[in-house]
Amino acid sequence: MHGYSVFSILRNGLSGQKHWPRAWRAPTPKRAYDVIIIGGGGHGLATAFYLAQNHNIRNVAVLEKGYIGGGNVGRNTTIVRSNYLLDGNTQFYEFSLKLWEDLSRSLNYNVMFSQRGQLVAAHSPDQLDGFSHRANVMRLNGIDVEVLDRDEVQRMVPYLDYSDTARFPIYGAHWQSRAGTARHDAVAWGYARAADANGVDIIQNCEVTGFVYEGERIVGVETTLGRIGGGRIGLAVAGHTTTLGSKAGLELPIESHILQAFVTEPVKPIVHQTIAYGADHFYVSQSDKGGLVFGGALDGYNSYAQRGNMGIVREVAEAAVAFMPCISRLRLLRHWGGVMDMTPDASPIIGPTPIEGLFLNGGWCYGGFKATPASGWCFAHTLAHGTPHPLAAGFSLDRFRRGHTIDEAGIGPFHWLQ
Repeated sequence: MHGYSVFSILRNGLSGQKHWPRAWRAPTPKRAYDVIIIGGGGHGLATAFYLAQNHNIRNVAVLEKGYIGGGNVGRNTTIVRSNYLLDGNTQFYEFSLKLWEDLSRSLNYNVMFSQRGQLVAAHSPDQLDGFSHRANVMRLNGIDVEVLDRDEVQRMVPYLDYSDTARFPIYGAHWQSRAGTARHDAVAWGYARAADANGVDIIQNCEVTGFVYEGERIVGVETTLGRIGGGRIGLAVAGHTTTLGSKAGLELPIESHILQAFVTEPVKPIVHQTIAYGADHFYVSQSDKGGLVFGGALDGYNSYAQRGNMGIVREVAEAAVAFMPCISRLRLLRHWGGVMDMTPDASPIIGPTPIEGLFLNGGWCYGGFKATPASGWCFAHTLAHGTPHPLAAGFSLDRFRRGHTIDEAGIGPFHWLQ
């Protein structure tokens, strides 16, 4: 791992930042690797790191068609939490949160994980009862959580709309104190740097254009930098999963949609937690620079473009002002889109595919960023052993054929928070 002395920091500062070493190498691709991971986002990089760290598999290439951090890992609202309801998801996301809590030390890189907590407001007695049910499930799995009444919510977040004319009155909230945020680009850089230090080749500007077969087995990939052989191939390309899957002849139960995110002009600290509107699609936190970072629902059409439309801008702004009237005069600095790979049940796919030698990590819907450490941990296990990790056994691709879905999308008011 890199370490910098006071002298080196001064030297680089005074020389116009000309002598810093690369955070990771820029290698020429080898002819073949034990494992090839397609996708240099958080999940692909985490997989490469845990392959080396947990399984001593270091002859690994991560192929990224653009640059590290240019995809969904750098285009999200950075919220990390484990308040899931359904068996399989509950344990998986709690394991991920535990990995987050030690991630800066594991990577020897500050990912700026801030456990500021998450509050989700309830806007009817029935919704508050649903939150109590979720809290009980979490407690049975050893996950700390509280259900707050209206007065407790008002003491914690006094800037919400508690008036008699509120569009959706606040009855209470679901509160997870260990939830929080992380710096998304630091997560990508930290995993890339740590994987590189373990011998992984990170190859940027290398687009996969096809797959190489021996009989029925995939044994390599065709890329813009030439053919590269691989013992096992892992797909971790988020919203472009169907595109790569189709090149391999794989038909997947996934649609790609746009999810927009927004940031306002900076203001003095006001939002000290991450908070979500239980009545509509809105969730917000405040960045270290003072901007409010928030998001809403999917754009309602299929697309691979990293941009959105004005209809969602209006809907998210309306929800923001209904929930937090005090921000009505803030100016938006920018908004952007990430390409989401959506499964029918809003739960991911991690495991082997019907094509020998090809493995899939995708379908993360709204849960991709918070799942990054556990996703990489479990996918690394699958690529190392050829079988699913016990924590991800329920996320198999064939669950849709068998009817064993983990339908977090259909269980009520939390579905849009996934």
